Order: sequence, then C-alpha cells, then structure tokens
Amino acid sequence: MASVLEDPALQRHFKGHRDAITSVDFNPDTQQLASSSLDSFLMIWNFKPLSKAFRFVGHKEGVTSVHFAPSGQLVASASRDKTVRVWVPNMKGESTLFKAHTAAVQSVNFSSDGHHLVTASDDTSVKVWTVQRRSVLFSLTQHTNRVHCARFSPDGRLISSCSDDNTVKIWDKTNRLCVSTFTDYKSLVNYVDFNPTGTCVGSAGSDNAVKLWDLRMNKLLQHYEVHNGAVNCLSFHPSSSCLITASSDGTVKILDLLEGRLVYTLHGHKGPVLAVAFSRSGEQFASGGMDAQVLVWKTNFDGFNNKEILKKHLKRLYPDAPPHINDIYPRSSHHHSGTPCSIEINPLFEVTDTQMHVPSIIDIGVSSSANHEQIVYRSWLGAPESRTETQHGDLQRPPASSLGGVRRRIKEDRSVTASGTLDNVYNHPSGLSNTLEHIVDQLDLLTQTVSILEQRLTLTEDKLKECMDNQQKIVFQIQEGE
Repeated sequence: MASVLEDPALQRHFKGHRDAITSVDFNPDTQQLASSSLDSFLMIWNFKPLSKAFRFVGHKEGVTSVHFAPSGQLVASASRDKTVRVWVPNMKGESTLFKAHTAAVQSVNFSSDGHHLVTASDDTSVKVWTVQRRSVLFSLTQHTNRVHCARFSPDGRLISSCSDDNTVKIWDKTNRLCVSTFTDYKSLVNYVDFNPTGTCVGSAGSDNAVKLWDLRMNKLLQHYEVHNGAVNCLSFHPSSSCLITASSDGTVKILDLLEGRLVYTLHGHKGPVLAVAFSRSGEQFASGGMDAQVLVWKTNFDGFNNKEILKKHLKRLYPDAPPHINDIYPRSSHHHSGTPCSIEINPLFEVTDTQMHVPSIIDIGVSSSANHEQIVYRSWLGAPESRTETQHGDLQRPPASSLGGVRRRIKEDRSVTASGTLDNVYNHPSGLSNTLEHIVDQLDLLTQTVSILEQRLTLTEDKLKECMDNQQKIVFQIQEGE
C-alpha cells in the first residue's frame, strides 16, 4: 500500500562512529545533531549540504550521553572515564572538564536556563553542577544502585532519575529532597524524562515496558508493552501528543499518547537501537544504535490533526473496525499489549544500504596539561575508515604527527609505482627525502588554507542570510506602517 503524507520518512543517515551510538541530541537551531558513542568520541553532524562533521577527541573511554544547551552554543558530554565535558561545538572545539564522580557517568542534561547541569553516575549519585563555576552545587544520594539517567523538568524545579535499584525518583531541586518514588518495576529502569509540560514522567525499562507516571496524582497513567526487547530510550514530541522509543529489538516505535495506541514501527537499524530524540520543533527525530550509524527521520505526521491521523491509520489497519477512543487521563492505569497494530516502515526497502554515507570528518582533539587545556588538531589521514582533511586554527607549520600520517599513506599506496617499491624512496639520499618533506609541508599548508577559506565563506553566507532576513523584516514593517 502506498505511503500517505503523514508517515515518517528516513531523511538522511550518518556513518562515522566506530562503536555503538549511546545518545543523540539536536541543536535547538536544528542545523546540527550531536551523537555520543562507545568509541570515546563526540560527533557534531551538520545538516547543510556538503558540510563536514566534527569529531571531538578528549574522553578516554566511551561517551555515554550528550546534550545541547538551550542556546545551542554549548554541548555537554558524559563518559565512562568518570568525567563530564562541556564543549564549544565549532572548529576550535574548546572544552571544560567537570570531575567529581567516582565511577562512570551515564547521563548529562542542561537545565532550561542553561546555567546548571545534572549528571547520573554508577557511583549511585545524582549531582547538580553550576556551569559557570564548574563545580558541584549538591548531590542526591538516596539511590542504592547505579543511576542510569537524570533529567531536569522543563521549568527546572524538579529532577527525575532512574536506577538499577528498580526505582524512578522525583526530586525537588530547591529543597534537595526526594518528593516521589515510583517502584512498580520488575527489572532495571534504563531511561527517564519529563513530558514537555512537566506533568508526567516517562520511563523505559529492561522489562520491555514504557510507563507514564502522572506527577499530579502520583500514579501510573499509561503502561505500554509493545517491544520484544528492552526499551533503552524515549523522547516526547514537543506537543506531548506522542512518544518515540528505542529498543533492543532493533525497532523505533511511535506511540500516540492521546489515544493510547502504538502507531508506527520503524526499521532501519541493524541490531539494538540505543538512542532516540525529537528535535526541539518536533519536525525531525534521530535514532542511533549498536550498528554505529545515526538515522535522521522527518516526522511528517506532526503537521496533521491527531484525530485525522488516527482515523486514517485505523482504516489502513482495520478497514471494517470502528475507531476505539480511550480517555486522555483514565481513572486507573491503562495497559497496552504488544498486539500487531502499527504501520510498519522499513526504509531499507528504498535505501539498500544505509551505512554507505560517510561524510568528511574533521578530528578535533584535546590534551590536558597541569596549567590549562590546550586545543590540539589531530589528523586521521592514516585511518582507512575516514580519510579526512586536517583543520587548523591558523597558518602554522603542521605537527610532525600529520607529516608522519602522510608518509604512512604514501608508503602504503604502492600501486602508484611500477615496481611497487615506494619504501625505497626513503632509503635514497637525504636530498630526495628533504624534497618530499617540503612537498608534504606545502600540501598541508594548502589544505589548511582551503579549510580556513571554507570557514570564512560559511560565516559570510550566514551574515548575508541574516542581512537579507533583516531587510525583509524592515520592508514588511514599512508596508504595515503605510
């Protein structure tokens, strides 16, 4: 059956990580997407055509969580190396180190004003930080096992957290007290988050269940068992009308919360899906999984009336059955079984290999010293997976490691000579070796120059667009005044 307009559709796919994707988050301006991975890297994907991706190097172990600040000018990452970093997501890639946990940090989240961070750790604590002072304000320590996730409420007054002690806790940030504990869990709770209005908390569990708790009544509101594997992550649409989930069964599912129904089942990942997130506008959502790829989907259905969508879906699924409407707030908790009642969407039927897209990647690294953190730009020219260009902040002599990478690639590419003995070049007299090194220097310098020109061109385009927008606003204002 042909797809209708409101069906979600795969928009693009990114491949550049070398291990499982653990978290994804959109920049509020919707022009960038951040992803974290067990390969120890944080990546920033740019949506503009032909744009390069940034791979930030600094964490020493797998990165478990990533979150943009509301301004979009900062992005925070949490890692198994017990640290949190706050990055400037641009070519310079400066980062600030936050360290107070004594075990792996599993999640990081900015407050709505961008002034605070909340982190969850395997050391069983939840910590609230001040971003400006880079210090811990206080710790919440009533969990008895490692804490998987902690999130601020939209107004910043509450914090939700979930733990391997099989509980979800709600904390009052001002009083630093636990105000609610939800314990209706048979197994571990992997993820928790507030809905956009702050009236409910959704949780994802290893028992294949998704649960919604009403904070005003302190009771279970909805219970979904629609996955065949552990639910690893969830994200609310900005309208609060629907929810997306990521599961170890390899699928992403979309739930209609107003009608209490499973609407869509999305395929595309090869293996467990670990992360999912809506953009701030709800027009897009992204997913990441064990297959090390990031998929970006266009929501489509968010522009349609909820009842119209439900009517169309029911007609497609059950041509002869009348629609069944559930209360938005039922008097008792409402259980939803995993009966096959969703629209199945598999982009693999249209995109034969979603893992082929490998954008050009710029590696930006960090090395720490006793007095300060120095930004270092690393070249991965020797890596067969991503042959990228080196990016530098100024026109200085490239580091020796960059030249070494070029030499290694020249050595390995023996097909360019008839005899296949490029190694012999390095055994010739020093004059020839010096000439080759000079050529390498010039090539590296040209690469740096082109990269800087590209960056300046991008800035010029942004400024020009801003000027045109302002000019259009002025024209509208003059017309309205006349």
